[in-house]
Amino acid sequence: MRVLHVNKFLYRRGGAEAYMLGLADLQVRNGNEVAFYAMAHPENIPSRYEEHFPRNVELNPAPRGPFAKARGVGRMLWSTSARRGLARVIADFKPDVAHLHNIYHQLSPSVVSALGQAGVPVVMTLHDSKLVCPSYSFLDHGKVCTACVGGSLREAVRRRCKDDSRSASAVLAAETWLHRRFGAYDGVHIFISPSKFLAGQLTRAQVYPDRLRVLDNFVDLTDPPQKTEPGGPLVCVGRLHEGKGIDTAIRAMSLLGADARLVVAGEGPDRERLEKMAADLVPGRVTFLGRRSREEVLELVRSATALLVPSRWHENQPMTILEAFSCGVPVIGTAVGGIGELVTDGATGRLVPPDVPMELASAALALLRDPQKSLAMGRSARMTANARFSPEGHMSALGEIYAEARRAGGRAKK
Repeated sequence: MRVLHVNKFLYRRGGAEAYMLGLADLQVRNGNEVAFYAMAHPENIPSRYEEHFPRNVELNPAPRGPFAKARGVGRMLWSTSARRGLARVIADFKPDVAHLHNIYHQLSPSVVSALGQAGVPVVMTLHDSKLVCPSYSFLDHGKVCTACVGGSLREAVRRRCKDDSRSASAVLAAETWLHRRFGAYDGVHIFISPSKFLAGQLTRAQVYPDRLRVLDNFVDLTDPPQKTEPGGPLVCVGRLHEGKGIDTAIRAMSLLGADARLVVAGEGPDRERLEKMAADLVPGRVTFLGRRSREEVLELVRSATALLVPSRWHENQPMTILEAFSCGVPVIGTAVGGIGELVTDGATGRLVPPDVPMELASAALALLRDPQKSLAMGRSARMTANARFSPEGHMSALGEIYAEARRAGGRAKK
């Protein structure tokens, strides 16, 4: 089978890219032919079709100047260059199915139109909440918010959800409204939600509930060796953004003993602020590594007493949790979004409320003081990964979804 993966970035930027690249590798190993379509970017991995990629555009932070902003908004709403480039790739690669990931903004749903015109069956994995939350994040000034799910998209403008800016929030609300109004995603035959939580929000918002399927992500269980020695630092992995709650982890560190260490891997807009906070509250006890390769991240996680996932926003199904489980490392995560569907409190880790440093510190201290307990939880996590997140099980279920999309695509042609 020829599978075309479409995502705005073609390098390991976050969980969506980690999943896509891991899946593509798995598909190739199973005898499929794979190609990619993305936005041009200096960090992209080499691709046979990169000459057809639309040019790189940075939308976070927003472009400066009225003309640059207008071009950025136009790109978000409908990218003619992305549609044109993808049409050329389709003509040459002739995919049996297209698997979309994060296409918002830099590519836009114009790519769905190109695939529909060519009669290509389309599956889309929803890695975030964009289709129901204009600002992606289910956050309103740092507080969890789902006002747009059951109400009007005007809530995003009224609450200034995007950077406390009425104009930026209005652009995102208008984008979502226009795409719904003109059926920009109607050409997607099957939507995949990795978590029941996100599927529930989509169903509540009446966003293609009849085309929605829940399918766990997967994790490679042959690559990272399982942790066998107790002890190690606390570790956070992810984009340094307010929704990830890294500031809560730093505050929790100030409540732990001087021997406790936190290592943070990842980049993002909040890095400078977080580094200053760590220097002020716990000087010398928090290390920021920046972005690291997958192999380096897995080695770091395997060295940890526990992975901390202190998110304050509604996570979907974080790949970092699955990777920690595969390494035999327990997870201390917040009980928000899909995290509670992954972590079994007291068995594979601990669940704590968001934005409560004392609760996070208490859970971490218990494992730091009893490294054998942490190791036992890690073994349970590894067993969960084997039973629920195996590549073989994922490939089988995804194959059925691809077949369903191809049947739906065939009906649409008639």
